Amino acid sequence: MSKAQTVALPPQSRIERFGLDAVPQELRQTRWYEYLIIQVAFSVNAGNFLVPALAVIQGGLNFYAAFISTIFGAILAFLFVSYLSLPGAERGIPSQFAIRSIIGIKGSRYISSPIRTLTSLYWFSVQTIGGTLVVQFILERAFQFSLPFYIIAMLLAFIMSGLALVGFDAVKRATKYFMPWLILGQLVMLYLLLTKGMSVESAVKVDGGWNLPTMGFFASLAFVQYVSGVSSSADVTRYAITSRQGFWGLFTGNALGFILTAFFGAYTASLTGNYNPFIATSEMTNSGLLTAIILGAAILSMVSINLSNAYTGGFSLLNSLPQLGRIKSSIFFGAAGILLSLSPALVEEAEKYISFIGAFVIPLSAVIITDFLFIKRKQIDISEGLPSYNKIAFICIGIGIGVYLLLPENLSPGFLAFLFTGVIYLFFIKKSQKQVPF
Repeated sequence: MSKAQTVALPPQSRIERFGLDAVPQELRQTRWYEYLIIQVAFSVNAGNFLVPALAVIQGGLNFYAAFISTIFGAILAFLFVSYLSLPGAERGIPSQFAIRSIIGIKGSRYISSPIRTLTSLYWFSVQTIGGTLVVQFILERAFQFSLPFYIIAMLLAFIMSGLALVGFDAVKRATKYFMPWLILGQLVMLYLLLTKGMSVESAVKVDGGWNLPTMGFFASLAFVQYVSGVSSSADVTRYAITSRQGFWGLFTGNALGFILTAFFGAYTASLTGNYNPFIATSEMTNSGLLTAIILGAAILSMVSINLSNAYTGGFSLLNSLPQLGRIKSSIFFGAAGILLSLSPALVEEAEKYISFIGAFVIPLSAVIITDFLFIKRKQIDISEGLPSYNKIAFICIGIGIGVYLLLPENLSPGFLAFLFTGVIYLFFIKKSQKQVPF
């Protein structure tokens, strides 16, 4: 892992305008602990509670089985995500630009970028919907004040889209300011779960088991959720002072953040049968102060993660439609995010949507990771001539999609389709290299 390379570009304005250009050396000053803070702040939120909670409520797993299985899947994904952050940290370039060297210019613009844009849009909407439900619930319970769902959702989505337009500096500053409140909120939730939670009626407690196929499925579901980050992690680490600090800051922050997330999601679900720890813990207290702290933590955690979703999603859209420019691509992404945030079905049927997204994310991620780690050996030279598209990658992605859709849930389709796609891609690439005459 090397130090970032120097480039010469015009100075930055108040609104970040770096699109597919490299970030100047003088602006690459973010250290590992800043990335750790950012990722932890992103992690504990209403949307990320879903998979650990689903493992308990729909999967029938007990707390420990859900906790361990989802952590395994997520941390494996975070390792790959951190490796694919290296091109951004070393060269200051966005993810989608670096990925052009793997699947070609057209492949990056018309396959990986649209998939990443849609994935970011989905999670932006899920986070907004989850946060909206928390705000709506607490306003009605604590203040007997009712607002329609769509008004709250539109307002929150609009604010987050606007903040993401400012750029990475807004993300970094916001999470620094939010962190004390987020930590306080998590401590309050932990206190209520451990002291008040035991009084919850046993009728709603979920007594699950250790079903290995089910554990494998939800581990793969967590893997599906987070491995898509390989297509965007360099967008954040392009501001790292060194690639080593970007890699370890991203990995440790993601891992620690998900451990907290999995605990809250799985424990709350096993104790109360509720998907959302913010709502569940607010029901355990009559204190206006504690309710306000939980509400504040819910809103700030949603804003933190959605700044990242909107930021990386806007970059992916920019790569597909570079004529839009950095600002317009962020505006269009925000507008689409606002519209999708008005559909609660995206949360109510989350398992189905996450699995469907995985059919495209898993084969694409397998090709990107296999090529970067085993073909390019973690080195991308963007000065070399780039192919229009990588035919072998397209074929393998298509095969991987078919395999994913055909595999039953009890065979952990996320893991098997990922492994299968990666292996056949490596095989065909090596075979094609041997056929090239010298």
